[in-house]
Amino acid sequence: MNWVLDPHADLIWDSSGFVVTAQGVQNLAPSTDEEWDAVRNAAASIVEAGNLLIMPHHAQGRDAWIGHSRGLQFTGMELLKAAENRDAQALFDLGGQLYINCQSCHDQYLDLAAQERLN
Repeated sequence: MNWVLDPHADLIWDSSGFVVTAQGVQNLAPSTDEEWDAVRNAAASIVEAGNLLIMPHHAQGRDAWIGHSRGLQFTGMELLKAAENRDAQALFDLGGQLYINCQSCHDQYLDLAAQERLN
């Protein structure tokens, strides 16, 4: 997760919304072709990460894991469409959905993984 999925999710989250500072409001949405291409590439990587997570080595016997991975794939595909359409609002909305996808899996599996490492 730290090496493959997280950097791409972070790029999505860092490319949407606004930051309010003393100097004013900064729009984080991509503004160049290169920035939109980076979002598109991150979205494609998120889809592929979902594909990897449903491989038997990771998912065998874990139906909920597969469900979380499918949610990741679906959100990644929608992010890909948003990037291709240069749709900053959809990127923002889907960034929230991506967070929910990630957090729901973490809620179920992160503590379990830590416990397994301790045993």
